[in-house]
Amino acid sequence: MKAIILNDFGGVEQLQEAELPMPGIKDGEVLVKVKAISINPVDAKTRSGEGLAKMLKDDKPIILGWDISGEVMESTSPLFTEGDEVFGMINFPGHGKAYAEYVAAPAEQLALKPENSTHEQAAAATLAPLTAWQAFSDFGRLRPGQRVLIHGGAGGVGHYAVQIARHIGAYVIATSSAENKDFVLSLGANEHIDYKASRFEEGAKDIDFVLDTVSAENSERSLSVLKKGGTLISTNGLSDATKERAKARGIFALGMHVQSAGEDMQHIAQLMEEGELRSEIMKVFPLGQMAEAHLQIETGRTRGKVVVVTE
Repeated sequence: MKAIILNDFGGVEQLQEAELPMPGIKDGEVLVKVKAISINPVDAKTRSGEGLAKMLKDDKPIILGWDISGEVMESTSPLFTEGDEVFGMINFPGHGKAYAEYVAAPAEQLALKPENSTHEQAAAATLAPLTAWQAFSDFGRLRPGQRVLIHGGAGGVGHYAVQIARHIGAYVIATSSAENKDFVLSLGANEHIDYKASRFEEGAKDIDFVLDTVSAENSERSLSVLKKGGTLISTNGLSDATKERAKARGIFALGMHVQSAGEDMQHIAQLMEEGELRSEIMKVFPLGQMAEAHLQIETGRTRGKVVVVTE
């Protein structure tokens, strides 16, 4: 099978196409013929030597990627049978090995692909919406009627977070550039803040919940707009100083890391089936252009998601 392997940590030139044996599957796993793969910032960070690089450095060959959508070819699990179309984020954090034509995946980390979604849309709707879902339900608790501020509302995690927060029944304020204002509002945001034109502290007040997908510095600034008893969840980690300031203000603050979870994937699938959640795909690349996909992610200017297809 074709796969994209990582020769060494570094630039995109380290991503090389190779022919590898088909993976075998263990009990509880399925062999998936991959149709589409979603690319995330953690992919590029790991490739460069950050992210999950320390965890993967002793594995050979290293095959990056965690987000897949495809068809089950073999199964040793009662959850899925041959021919099922499935999607999910696999073995995260760990060695997902998604940049390949075939992947051995734990069945319990997958869900059936919604019939109203393409494989590209399904592959996109894995790590990113799982992050938002877990931020609002596991790491924090967003409730109907609360005011939520979502930083990076047009990005991979952010554009799903806006939709999920509105589904929960929250009042949503989202930041993005002016170019993405209409897009963010179309997702269901009640208000938009152009972070380039003004400081978000001027437009966001009495916030119950902040989801920050932008930076640790952004999270620090977010403390000033949160109510006492509010929640700050960051996908970029929090400094000890920020945690101490949050504690002193009676704010629950946490840097989160998403986890593979089939049950959560089923919630995502249901929202997609009901038309409550859609994937914005900025660009689709063929497998042989994985380097270009990484370069796009590294611009930090991706609206929605970048997807790679295997055929």
